Formats: sequence, C-alpha cells, structure tokens
Amino acid sequence: MPCKDTTSRITVRLDGADRLVDFDFSKITCNKEIGGETGYKGYCAGKSVDEISRIDFADLLDRFGPENTEEQFFLYLEWDALRTALAQYRGRDEEVDAGRYQLASISYDENGAEICQVIRPPADLPKIVSCAVRARQQDAGNLSKTPNTNG
Repeated sequence: MPCKDTTSRITVRLDGADRLVDFDFSKITCNKEIGGETGYKGYCAGKSVDEISRIDFADLLDRFGPENTEEQFFLYLEWDALRTALAQYRGRDEEVDAGRYQLASISYDENGAEICQVIRPPADLPKIVSCAVRARQQDAGNLSKTPNTNG
C-alpha cells in the first residue's frame, strides 16, 4: 500500500507508579516504526507521566540536535504522539485535538497501564514519498556514485 495513509498508533506502557516503561509508535498500514532512532524513547524511559508531559519540544531539539528536517519531523511525531496519549490518560482532553487523536483503549493489570491511541495524519502533511520509491531513489543515487572501472 502506498504511504498516502499515514495513520499511526502509539501503545504506551506504564508501570504501577505511572512511569514510562516503553512505547511503540508505528504506522497502522505496514506496522513500520515511526521515529525510533531519535533517542526520545530512551530519554523518557523511567520518567513519570508528569515529567514527560512537561517536556518542551524546543528543549528536545537542543538535546538531540536532529541533523536534518526528516529527523526533526520524526522527533516531533514521537514527542507529539506520546504527549497526547499521556494527556488522554490523565483525562486532559482539552489538550488534545480530538479530530486527530482517538483513544482506543486503556487497560490495567498488576504491572501497570497500557494506553493505545490512533493518530490521523496532520492536515498540512509534507509530500509523502513511499518507502519503495525512496529505496529506488537511493539505489539510483548509489549507482551514479560508483566509479567507472572500465577504463
């Protein structure tokens, strides 16, 4: 399926003291992880819901210093998804765009809580190039950089 459907989901796992254990943020259509290599997940691990909710995006840019706009965009998506899932968990619906963020479930067990949220793409999404097209473009770029050894 082409990447025109960028609807995603986040599953957040908290321990019994409402500290972040882990979160998974991925596209629904292909289950491809979104972000993940930004360092944000590791930075938030062990922090309380309140601590994570107070993290300012500008501070993350200073901390992680994304090298390009794509890395910055992925960091923003992770930050925004986690922040809104936690706002819904805390019952702070006024902080959440209900048209984009839909709380799917909150479940509890002896280990803590799990929050599942579905996220629709932003209205002003940059032009999307599918993973397959990007791979072909990268392969073509690598071929053009290969030196000619035929003399």
